[in-house]
Amino acid sequence: MAVVVVTGTSTGIGLATAITLARGGHVVFAGMRNLDKGGELREVTAKENLPLRLVKLDIDSDNSVNEAFGGILKEAGHIDALVNNAGILGRGYVEETPIAFFRQVMETNFFGSLRCIQAVVPSMRERRSGCIVNITSVAGQFGMPPQAPYAASKWAFEGLSECLAQELSPFNVRVAIVEPGVIATPMTTTPRPAPPPSPYSMHGRRMAAYFMASLGRPTSPFDVARTIQDIVEGKSTKLRNPAGADGATLINWRKSKTDEEWVHLGAATDEEWLADAKKHSELDIKF
Repeated sequence: MAVVVVTGTSTGIGLATAITLARGGHVVFAGMRNLDKGGELREVTAKENLPLRLVKLDIDSDNSVNEAFGGILKEAGHIDALVNNAGILGRGYVEETPIAFFRQVMETNFFGSLRCIQAVVPSMRERRSGCIVNITSVAGQFGMPPQAPYAASKWAFEGLSECLAQELSPFNVRVAIVEPGVIATPMTTTPRPAPPPSPYSMHGRRMAAYFMASLGRPTSPFDVARTIQDIVEGKSTKLRNPAGADGATLINWRKSKTDEEWVHLGAATDEEWLADAKKHSELDIKF
């Protein structure tokens, strides 16, 4: 069984992945910024006697990453797989969003995961064995407002992953990208304050309508976790892995259009946008 580090495990996909892998017999080190938020994971671990241990891990901190991974390597001897899941949402329109917020999103979603990658690659390369699973998003394949900060971070992460996969291929270290669609997690279901008035508000209205319709037939984070488990166990060796009920659907919607057609969709009326979204998603989207 593999020794696996999963980041961002207090809720959502990270929590589900840690539990799923541990139930599969893998030794899981479940990283989270605040160990006080690990109550659910501790409860499941104790109840089922899972091979899982919580580890304090703030991926935004060099010291925290070095200490956490150094401790894991000392205790376990090696790391077979890293699941880079920790991340934050980043909604906003390009004109209106402070650069500081763009930097904050990039710091966690891109540089935080990069820190973890750099912490495990030397030992994986030397052992000529390992697997790195990077959780991006369908937003790593196409841009749709009002997710400019988030999409930018995920596009960057996908580009990094593709380069990393080529770099590590000669050393028998696999890299995989998992691209979830809309998943029923606290990140997507927690109510948020209404955004201030904006000349771009139609895009936010459309995105909210899509999310509400998709969450009407919710995809569990455990569905994504099973995709990740297949990758860790070598049952799937693809670079890109759409996940969830609408992961492939959303990516195919983008692929069905030329760049110019996709851009023009931003200027469509609500009725035109709604008809196109329904056609490609088969969701009951309503404003």
